[in-house]
Amino acid sequence: MIDRAAVLAALDAVTDPKSGRGLAAAGLVQGLVVAEGRAGFVMEAPPHETALYAPVRDAAEAALKALPGMERVSVVLTAEAVAAAPRRTASLSKAATDQGRPKAPVPTDRPAHVRRVLAVASGKGGVGKSTVSVNLAAALAARGLSVGVLDADVYGPSLPTMLGLSGQPAYEDGAMVPHMAHGLKAMSVGLLTKAEDAMIWRGPMASQAINQMLTQTRWGTAEAPLDVLVVDLPPGTGDVQLTLIQKTPLDGAVIVSTPQEVALADARRAHALFARVGVPTLGLIENMSGDVFGRGGAQAEAERLGAPYLGDLPLEGALRSAGDAGRPLVTAEPTGEVARRFDAMARRIAAALGLEGGDND
Repeated sequence: MIDRAAVLAALDAVTDPKSGRGLAAAGLVQGLVVAEGRAGFVMEAPPHETALYAPVRDAAEAALKALPGMERVSVVLTAEAVAAAPRRTASLSKAATDQGRPKAPVPTDRPAHVRRVLAVASGKGGVGKSTVSVNLAAALAARGLSVGVLDADVYGPSLPTMLGLSGQPAYEDGAMVPHMAHGLKAMSVGLLTKAEDAMIWRGPMASQAINQMLTQTRWGTAEAPLDVLVVDLPPGTGDVQLTLIQKTPLDGAVIVSTPQEVALADARRAHALFARVGVPTLGLIENMSGDVFGRGGAQAEAERLGAPYLGDLPLEGALRSAGDAGRPLVTAEPTGEVARRFDAMARRIAAALGLEGGDND
């Protein structure tokens, strides 16, 4: 195990060019993660000073790599704009309004060798979105598609548990190699840190982590591209969602909700976000449908929004227990009722994305 104090001492041996202090003493070491054979942190700088700090980042990486037992190092230099304080209350109000208004998507880089990117979202936590994401990805793979899953919930990653994964990804030629499980390529921040590690990251750090996993993972190759990358988003409409929208073209979104009004109201907000930035909602899914929470709420909401309704999933104990055991129920019981429902959803989604394995197969 790498000693955290040794890491901080090595970083303090690298000088901050502005303050003249060591990096840790100057407060430039943020989100530090130290684990067996590896260490990483985020260093923020104003946009106009990134060129000044690029050599500092390189020096920090070299200092960490020189530590005994260090096998892998990641130092992320990210630019954070420092806004001038507004002089009038009206200016402050306008700035807050503009910040809360999603901008039109400015997609830069689609992940290399990925044909389609599908976001699975929910406005509210606890609706089973990750369970739906994993089983939907498995259903798409069962239809003959090459499928990857990116766990974008950096604060509460669940993909390693649901797919029975552990261990850090391998690196080849500077790119992370995703794990393979149940026919799916998978990447999660939960594979880069210990399960008990708390990710105490500000918004820019979380966004940078997502961007790195999105663009620096070898999802496919020129000879064998990935058909669809399923991105399991965290609940809400915050930094991670906006980062994904701005960094890569999204081909569609699926919104998961329970039948309750409190969940439907948040699903409404998620749909509004995607609509505002031009990402098509391919459909709503009602999870935990049945006597306990009611049924039909998501279908009625889809009709109000003018969005497709993909179907409902029962409050099924086997669905939860299969995820806890590290195997999607779609693969554990491929001929069961739940798998049949996921297959119907996958067929419609594949068709909407223009992929083989859809309604026209």
